[in-house]
Amino acid sequence: MMVLATLVPLQAVAFGLVALGAPVVVLTRDPLRQALVNGVYGVSLVCLFVVLEAPDPALSMLVVTGIGYPLVILAAIARVRTEERRKERDDR
Repeated sequence: MMVLATLVPLQAVAFGLVALGAPVVVLTRDPLRQALVNGVYGVSLVCLFVVLEAPDPALSMLVVTGIGYPLVILAAIARVRTEERRKERDDR
């Protein structure tokens, strides 16, 4: 219990959001929803880094989870779906 006594309440809330968000990302099965949930989880990590006074990792995490990762996932999904449609069209 000594660890909890030394945490500032805002830090405890930020850690709690991160701890609850990780299983939600893992348990989400649909790739589009998972990209969205991962973005929200990334924002919770950004909040945690800001609360822990680490602005450089917070900015990096914001760019990666808010822009980079969702863009890559959505582009990959679009490409796979395009290929599937093309194969279906060729089979007809």
